[in-house]
Amino acid sequence: MKNGKLLAVVPVYNEEDIIEDTILGLKKINRIDEILIVNDGSTDNTKNVVENLNVKTINLDKNYGKGYAMNIAITTCDYDYIAFVDGDLGLTSSEIEKLIYPVISNEVDFTIAKFPEAKTVTNAKGGFGFVKGLAKKGVYFYTKKEIDTSLSGQRVYKKEVMDIMNYIPNRYGIEVAMTIQALNGDFTFKEVPVNMSHRYTERNLKGFIHRGKQFLNILKTLIIMFFRR
Repeated sequence: MKNGKLLAVVPVYNEEDIIEDTILGLKKINRIDEILIVNDGSTDNTKNVVENLNVKTINLDKNYGKGYAMNIAITTCDYDYIAFVDGDLGLTSSEIEKLIYPVISNEVDFTIAKFPEAKTVTNAKGGFGFVKGLAKKGVYFYTKKEIDTSLSGQRVYKKEVMDIMNYIPNRYGIEVAMTIQALNGDFTFKEVPVNMSHRYTERNLKGFIHRGKQFLNILKTLIIMFFRR
């Protein structure tokens, strides 16, 4: 088992009702050396909640985007391994432990969480698969590898994988961009089944607007990556 500092990064935006449970889940994992919350300009009570969680916190003055929040940790923090965890996992965040050990034991260079299918989750109503389909096809276009987890925000990387990434988009394209760059760097990876749960975007106007933004952000990311080749 390799030694080295493991940093867990939790980018959050308006997660006042669940962020405490997410952090409690992470605190159950002894192998995590430091937890960092990057509060991406939340407009609810998230800032006050996280101040009482006894973890390192960075509060941004406005909402810059998930990728921007993650990049602050990537570029300013000291770590040998870095885990990314979404703020809405609640106590199921403890499942990130399953992603940690394949990396720190040198089995693979990075891991990505594979969630249960939405249809197997009680009352889960996601979208129609357009965003996931775009992400999967985009990753295949650039890497010729088919993976199911290109959108998953739950990941663990070795520092050397992060060091080769020269494009971190500010918003929803972050996971796709990281996946493509890591795969093209010939790093080994593993999709790890987990029993995590998080908020599913509902099939209403607000949900369709959210997924529309995701789709456009990912499409923009894929286009930018084409011209950066």
